Amino acid sequence: MSDSADTISTPAAAPAGGATKANAPGPTDIADTTIRQEAKKAFVWIGIAALVVLAVFLAQPLLVIFGGVVFASLIEGGQRLLGRIMPGPRALRIALVLLAAVGFLVWLGYFAGNQIAAQAAQFPHIIQGQAQRTLTWLHGHGINVGQADVSKIAEQVIGGVGPVTQALGGIFGGFTTFFLIVILGIYFVLEPDIYRRGFAWLFPLDRRPHFQVTLQRMGKSLRMLLFGRMIGMFTEGLATWLLLAVYGVPMSALLGILTGLLVFLPNIGAPLSGLLMVLVGFSGGTDMGIYCIIVYLVVQTVDGNIIVPMVAKKTADLAPAMVLGAQLIFGVLFGILGLALADPIVAMIKIALERQAERNDDEREGAALAEQAAPAA
Repeated sequence: MSDSADTISTPAAAPAGGATKANAPGPTDIADTTIRQEAKKAFVWIGIAALVVLAVFLAQPLLVIFGGVVFASLIEGGQRLLGRIMPGPRALRIALVLLAAVGFLVWLGYFAGNQIAAQAAQFPHIIQGQAQRTLTWLHGHGINVGQADVSKIAEQVIGGVGPVTQALGGIFGGFTTFFLIVILGIYFVLEPDIYRRGFAWLFPLDRRPHFQVTLQRMGKSLRMLLFGRMIGMFTEGLATWLLLAVYGVPMSALLGILTGLLVFLPNIGAPLSGLLMVLVGFSGGTDMGIYCIIVYLVVQTVDGNIIVPMVAKKTADLAPAMVLGAQLIFGVLFGILGLALADPIVAMIKIALERQAERNDDEREGAALAEQAAPAA
């Protein structure tokens, strides 16, 4: 969750009544030590059962709420970046970031409606036609692949990019979900302290400082992760668009926008956008297809060896195989929303586990020091 300041706010800085509530015992504070330990053990098993129930029945609402947190972090990162060159009220910077986002969406909708809608409608037919040509070429070289297999693969590819092309064509699927994510994100970013204090109140008094620091690290990691995604989306989308347009590749604008949007899905987005680019390229001839392959390799090489390493120094350090596995699982269970949010979810879980490991180390060191001091006493 995004935070509004780099340091933890002290109780004295809280609004009237907030400091008293922050320092008052909460519903999980138990005086008796034995009962508290047994309650913790019981709550572990209850928590595991509750997580299973939530995963089955409340997965979509929870993903929408987390999507709001991600959107809030994106706005918070934008206003912090803007604050480096524009001192002033935080609310004003947030408003400017939101206006810039709305302006981009209006431009994209206008551009899509006037130039890309027809291309998006023709896109599935080109993919199917190229799949058939590929099947014929394979048969001519002695490689027998069934028509049903190729048709199934083509349908999966088209189905994977269908929501994106529909959105570009003006048919915004899942508008309600997107609207809820935006509204939740705006609420979260306008008054993050309210939600941070509310969640902290659910923890015992001795765990609240640990929880606050964990939230700070999660917020920073999420902002930097999204910052890296935005840079990759912009550079790859723009470079692909320009390079394809120079050679006269059909649908260069659509392919550029698709490439930029698919960058948000690490590991999966780049190969998918490259496959689409190459298929469209070969529809215009062998030379154009080879050129599209070169464009894809150049863009991915520059992004992977220059841009990504520079950004990765300050973003979440995530293992690619772990992210890919999470994307596969979340994509199957929760669809495109789970696929898009798998990366941030893995980053947050990683930070939570690291913070718990740090707490365990501190407790072990404290216990060891107590044992060493006991004989001397």
